Amino acid sequence: MAEKAMCMSTQIPDDEDIQRENNVRGLTMLGHFGFECLPHQLVNRAIQKGFSFNILCVGETGLGKSTLIDALFNTNLKEKKSSHFNSNVELKIRTYELQESNVQLKLTIVKTVGYGDQMNKEGSYQPIVGYLDAQFESYFQEELKIQRSFADYHDSRVHVCLYFISPTGHSLKSLDLLTLKSIDNKVNIIPLIAKADAISKNDLQKFKYKIMNELVNNGIQIYQFPTNDESTAQTNSSMNKHLPFAVVGCIDEVKVGKRMVRGRQYPWGILQVDNENHCDFVKLRDMLLCTNTEDLKEQTHTQHYERYRCFKLQKIGFTDVGPDNQPVSFQEIYEAKRQEFYDQCQREEEELKKKFMQRVKEREIAFKEAEKEATTGQV
Repeated sequence: MAEKAMCMSTQIPDDEDIQRENNVRGLTMLGHFGFECLPHQLVNRAIQKGFSFNILCVGETGLGKSTLIDALFNTNLKEKKSSHFNSNVELKIRTYELQESNVQLKLTIVKTVGYGDQMNKEGSYQPIVGYLDAQFESYFQEELKIQRSFADYHDSRVHVCLYFISPTGHSLKSLDLLTLKSIDNKVNIIPLIAKADAISKNDLQKFKYKIMNELVNNGIQIYQFPTNDESTAQTNSSMNKHLPFAVVGCIDEVKVGKRMVRGRQYPWGILQVDNENHCDFVKLRDMLLCTNTEDLKEQTHTQHYERYRCFKLQKIGFTDVGPDNQPVSFQEIYEAKRQEFYDQCQREEEELKKKFMQRVKEREIAFKEAEKEATTGQV
């Protein structure tokens, strides 16, 4: 349980009330009355409720997606290795419950299986786009219910996409550009150079520069660590310059001097995963899990989901303003759409009646002509 914080007022009353904009008056306090404890109430409630975080890992088979996730959360999720012979791209979804100190986290990991393994890679990105849209649609439908249950609802919207780039040292592949372009308006993208120990430091910096240039030239938007918070602005601004992160994942330990560290043993030496001079793993972990987790979730809701929601409502026919460019309420739009639908049904009913009467007249004429012919034949 979180310790209860003592809340003491430090407000010093002024002689006069402060006049603010929009006719809002700032009142002076004559003593402590407790609302400064609200942040502590929110923290305690959040800890009791727990947190959720959803990560999408996109990349070719064999780039170390599972190993990196194990290293990020310092655990072994015991995932089976994927085959290189999948006929279609699939998504593997797993949800885990983790606890660090007294903080509980419901972690959902979504990983691509068979991505980039097919001869024809044209449709490889479609299952990814379909999954992202499906999670938005599920949340959208929950919002539209008369009796909503967000207290128990598991929000499966993806908060961040870790896009694994093959360490070729040359440029992004066509599949990379096509996929990134298709999902950059649906999810926060953090590009990663996988297995970065396969490239020398000099080549790695050149590769990073090429990747960022290609992303800009193709109009692909990746997630930028926010710089509007004074407490994290300097760090985030510095980290934005390190994108894409060059990462190496490993949970095995090797001996360096007298201590054990996570790393890989090579004939030329040891690569330490948690050494910032060796790779960007620590930068990724700090930015993803320590500094910007909440911002990633906020961006998912206020930017990507909001864009999807607006599209769906506009497709149905809802809008914020009427023909005269004046604001209209949801009820007014609903009544207008209802009347429009009723009028359409009436028109269709009238058309069906006309068609029915026309067919009846045609049959009557046909029967009369047949009757005449029969009478003439008898004479």
